[in-house]
Amino acid sequence: MEKEEDALEPVSPTGQYFNSLALNLSVLGVLETEVPIDDSKTIPLVRDVFLPINPRFSSIMLIDENGEKRWKKVKVKLKDHVYIPIFPEEMSPQFYDDYFEDYLSKLSTLQLPQSQPLWEIHLIKYPTSNAAGTVIFKIHHAIGDGYSLMGALLSCLQRADNPSLPLTFPSVQPRVDTSGDHRTIFKTVPKIFSLLFNTVSDFLGSLMKSSLVEDDLSPIRSGDIGIEFRPIALASMTFSLGQIKQIKATLGVTINDVITGSIFLGTRLYMQEMSKGSSDHSNCTALVLLNTRMFRSYQSIQEMVKPKAESPWGNHFAFLHVQLPELVASTELNPIEFVRKAQQIIKRKRSSLAVYLTAAFVEIVKKLKGHEVAAQCIHKTLLNASMAITNMIGPVEKMSLANHPIKGMYFAVFGNPQSLTITIVSYMDELRVTVGAEKGFIDVQKLKSYIEEAFQMILKSAACEIQQMQ
Repeated sequence: MEKEEDALEPVSPTGQYFNSLALNLSVLGVLETEVPIDDSKTIPLVRDVFLPINPRFSSIMLIDENGEKRWKKVKVKLKDHVYIPIFPEEMSPQFYDDYFEDYLSKLSTLQLPQSQPLWEIHLIKYPTSNAAGTVIFKIHHAIGDGYSLMGALLSCLQRADNPSLPLTFPSVQPRVDTSGDHRTIFKTVPKIFSLLFNTVSDFLGSLMKSSLVEDDLSPIRSGDIGIEFRPIALASMTFSLGQIKQIKATLGVTINDVITGSIFLGTRLYMQEMSKGSSDHSNCTALVLLNTRMFRSYQSIQEMVKPKAESPWGNHFAFLHVQLPELVASTELNPIEFVRKAQQIIKRKRSSLAVYLTAAFVEIVKKLKGHEVAAQCIHKTLLNASMAITNMIGPVEKMSLANHPIKGMYFAVFGNPQSLTITIVSYMDELRVTVGAEKGFIDVQKLKSYIEEAFQMILKSAACEIQQMQ
């Protein structure tokens, strides 16, 4: 009996929240291959490479006699986890585009069975406009966040040019404050007071938005109950990292600031169009996900699962409530201001300690009232906001999966009680932005076109600013 109990690993608090009556979240990772998929080696690859990555891929979630959720290792029936759908044969890539979109939409409504390990792999062997074949990883969010799951996928992948060399990632430069010497009391004391004020203000504001205050109903927020059970429509777009870096250098901001500003501007333009010219939706909040690990570069799975790892496996992130800048009259519109406002808001909120206080508050709720009530708090936080934005860093080199070069990749989140979720991932010299929206409520293609237009507006304005400086 003791041996069986020892085998039951406790589920992390966040893992319990994400697999509860209130929340059931899954992460979808999509790999686009350059060559047609050969599925003959799928089962051996999954058995010998994927499963050993982490014990959670071979475990189910159970509730013990104390009401606590635990992971129990089981024998995995691989054929129950690998799907190879059948589409009509010998059709055009455009035909398969529609079939693929419908397949993803249906996949968004299906929850992973709790009676088996919480992951699936889907192999799409038909060519779309983007790829010769597509590999879909659907993994429950209780197993880990995007950082953990990206690390897991990378354990299955090699460099396409030389498999013996490791994949490398863009260096994440720390934000450097160049305001001068901070050792004088005249500069230190105001910073401490500012930190305290921002922390208290952000923490109280977060509690209000998570409980009492909700965003206005708008073209990106239906406010309906049960959105998480409805189909999602996906649309992805690609941006040049070279062009983003040009804007970054011109404005003195980060890559995240540039793309977040583009998303904010594009979303506001879409809202104005769908509101028949009105832009009176000032109460519109985005939840920007923040990785709370000490180090953001990917470590090996062996390093992640160590007891005191600096970048541990699991769910380690927090929400930043970011108000979308309002859209002014088109004659006064300066696209660059959306980037600068995104930078100012996110930089200020990152520098406060509110995200840690909020996490501590949820933990206190869990201890006093249980994980289901804590999960309801997180559900309410998501439901009251208009959208969520999350991003990951991908490798610089082209990847290969079992000798299938990967042309592109993106990810999405299913089960989120919001009408709009936007995900961002870098890969080689591109940034892939994916819009996941409530099907039938948000026109994803139109929203995509407005985000692309917003980026071009910002790029053009940044070029004009360079000319003015010269």
